Amino acid sequence: MMAQIPHTESLSDAFVAIGSNINPQDNIPRALTMLNAYLPIAAISNFYKTAAVGPSAQPDFFNGVVKIKTAHQPREIKFDILRKIEERLGRVRSADKFAPRTIDLDLILCGTLVIDEPGLVLPDQAIRHYPFVAVPLWESAPDLLLPDTRTPLSAEPVINRTAELQLQPEFTDYLRRLILS
Repeated sequence: MMAQIPHTESLSDAFVAIGSNINPQDNIPRALTMLNAYLPIAAISNFYKTAAVGPSAQPDFFNGVVKIKTAHQPREIKFDILRKIEERLGRVRSADKFAPRTIDLDLILCGTLVIDEPGLVLPDQAIRHYPFVAVPLWESAPDLLLPDTRTPLSAEPVINRTAELQLQPEFTDYLRRLILS
């Protein structure tokens, strides 16, 4: 008996922002491997090295975005998949939202959904504030319209703040070979 292929209209493009500033060269590949086992990764943006956000001096981050196709609900993705991967990789959440982290996995978009609930906001407002989220997302979906305003991501001023990003081409290539090959 042949396996049934899900109807494509039931699948949504979703985007997950990935960051790490504690051993990122090991933790990001491990996180993407785990994520790919749950939600197959369709595309990987360039990864960038960026200064940490927040008041405390800490190591630089490596940041990027992956595109997945999913029929899962956003809460399930965020809490049952992404948070579990973070826990497995030793992420400890504290009151300091800018603390160093082994891995940070954030669902930033899920199809055209607009959600503003406790613990879940889509599209994630980080898209409009941080180039390390916006630029990799734009690379992954250059024609993307933000679902809450129906305006192009390319029109957001944050897209032009590329001087804050240091491209990591070898690391990006490594991740793409590891996950997409």
